Amino acid sequence: MTAPLVLASASPRRLELLRQIGVKPDAVVSADVDETPLRGETPRLLALRLARAKAEAVASSWTAGVSPAGTPAVQDRAQAPRILAADTVVAVGRRILPKAETEAEARACLALLSGRTHRVYTAIALRTSDGRVRERLVETRVRFKLLSAAETDAYVACGEWKGKAGGYAAQGRAARFIVSIIGSYSSVVGLPLYETANLLDGARAGEA
Repeated sequence: MTAPLVLASASPRRLELLRQIGVKPDAVVSADVDETPLRGETPRLLALRLARAKAEAVASSWTAGVSPAGTPAVQDRAQAPRILAADTVVAVGRRILPKAETEAEARACLALLSGRTHRVYTAIALRTSDGRVRERLVETRVRFKLLSAAETDAYVACGEWKGKAGGYAAQGRAARFIVSIIGSYSSVVGLPLYETANLLDGARAGEA
């Protein structure tokens, strides 16, 4: 019997992306972890650490029998689940951009991204039912056009940047700023689908 799949994310984008490849998680649980970078931590190591931490945090709450409000019920909570977690980090060089929460942060992010190529790192961590964690990291290069003051003002006013890594949403209005993407578009949105599918398929084969 295949272990239930839990998506450790409150992101509607990640749930939508999973469904795009025909994967429907049995439960969706938000992972509460401190996302503050460690001193000297690189963007890629931060993404990997946070994805792993999210998977482990949800595993702990699952074991404790905690079901956040609105979480779909799974009949057999005694069965150890597979837990899929992800984290996306946007960086200009080694400088990690925040998940913008204020207009000032959004403007600062856009100023750094304007006319430059930045990197988007998305790490995925799959904690299998036997407690092992399998990981993948996808790096994508994204180039922004040079933004005018009017474009920056209009984008900040629309508000879609709130809570987004790097202060923008590639699948939204910010798409008009993107000159090129080298790598995985779905990774920029929040979940690299090719790597995720391979990770899930490999874990399923290992459990068979």
